[in-house]
Amino acid sequence: MLLLYVGLPGPPEQTSWLLGDPNVTVLVGLTPGNSPIFYREVLPLHRTHRVEVVLLHGKAFNSHTWEQLGTLQLLSRRGYRAVALDLPGFGNSAPSKEVSTEAGRAELLKRILRDLEVQNAVLVSPSLSGHYALPFLMQSHHQLRGFVPIAPTSTQNYNQEQFWAVKTPTLILYGELDHKLAQESLQQLRHLPNHSVVKIHNAGHACYLHKPQDFHLVLLDFLDHLS
Repeated sequence: MLLLYVGLPGPPEQTSWLLGDPNVTVLVGLTPGNSPIFYREVLPLHRTHRVEVVLLHGKAFNSHTWEQLGTLQLLSRRGYRAVALDLPGFGNSAPSKEVSTEAGRAELLKRILRDLEVQNAVLVSPSLSGHYALPFLMQSHHQLRGFVPIAPTSTQNYNQEQFWAVKTPTLILYGELDHKLAQESLQQLRHLPNHSVVKIHNAGHACYLHKPQDFHLVLLDFLDHLS
C-alpha cells in the first residue's frame, strides 16, 4: 500500500488501518507543500493527554522503526497522539534542497508541526536527527513541551550559552555501550538547564532498539510527568 505513494506529484489522502488492536489506528500520508514529508500517526481511541509526541529517526532507520518497535501503538494505548516522520531522503520522503542549511532544517520541522496541527509537542531525536532537532530547538524551543535527545549528532555546533537559553524540559537518553557519540553529545546536552539523564544498561547507540522495554518505560514516565 505504501508504495502507491512513491513518486506522486502531490500529497495523497490520508490512509488508515488497524494493527490488530481496536484501540490503535495508524494513519499514513504526506504533508502539504513543495517538499512533502511522509509520516505515520496514531490517534488513540480515548485521548487522555494534551502532549503530542513527534518521533524522528537515525541514519539506518525511518518512521516504520517506531511501528516495528511498538512505540506508536504503545503511545496510542496510553492516550497520546504520536507522529513519526521520514526525514528527507529516508523512507518514503524524497530528498530536499530545503534541508541543506541549518535554517532550512529548522523551518522544515516548524512547517511539519504547523501542517499536522501538532501542539504541546515532545520531540524525540535519535542520532542523525539531531541535525534537524537541534537547530529547531535553538530557534523554536518555545514551541516544544519536551525534548528527548538520544545521542544526537550536531551538538558540537552550539555553545554553552545557547544550550543555557533553552528552558524546555529534556530527557537525555543514551545506551551504556555507546562510548562515542553518546558521550560527546552528553557533554553539550548537560548545559540544558532543565534536564534529566537516563543511561540504558547493556544497550548500544540505538538503545531504543536494543532495550525497547526499558526505553518505553523511561519515555512514558517522562511524558506522564509532562501531561
